[in-house]
Amino acid sequence: MVWIRSVSVLEGFNVRLAFSDGVEKVVDLSPLLRGPIFEPLRADPELFRAVRVDEELGTIVWPNGADMDPDVLYGSHRPAWMECPQDLPG
Repeated sequence: MVWIRSVSVLEGFNVRLAFSDGVEKVVDLSPLLRGPIFEPLRADPELFRAVRVDEELGTIVWPNGADMDPDVLYGSHRPAWMECPQDLPG
């Protein structure tokens, strides 16, 4: 498992992430910002820009309690909502 060492906010919903294995990636978070916990991040650019790395969790978090799985951000896993087609809007 990898974890996130640093995050920098870029334009839009893009962030530059540095991972524990030395890999750096620019990740567009817009397709991942789904659900009630992420809606405030979409609506408030300042809240989105308040992202930080929680070293205990090893991933990015926001002041409203939102966080993301580092394996999803790395690209090695899909978000849980993508694995459950019955939960997708019809």
